[in-house]
Amino acid sequence: MKSHEQRGLDIRALSKELVIDFMKSKSECAASSVGLSQAEIFRSCGFDWGTKKSATSSNQQYWVAALLRELEDAGIIERTKQSGPWRLV
Repeated sequence: MKSHEQRGLDIRALSKELVIDFMKSKSECAASSVGLSQAEIFRSCGFDWGTKKSATSSNQQYWVAALLRELEDAGIIERTKQSGPWRLV
């Protein structure tokens, strides 16, 4: 059996693939389009667990913010403004 750490890395890789596939399916995320907000990507990809005690939907988005930044670092997506929506490059 894989280690817990490796399984976590696998989940992260699958999550990135899911976000990329989702963004490719949305015309708003095309390279020349307006993009989608982090919150919309987060919810549309099924990452929202709903509001939980001490873990609101907004708080749950922090790990997706890191996922989006990794995709940005890889040159796959970009942010249209400093605090704006995301789109494919």
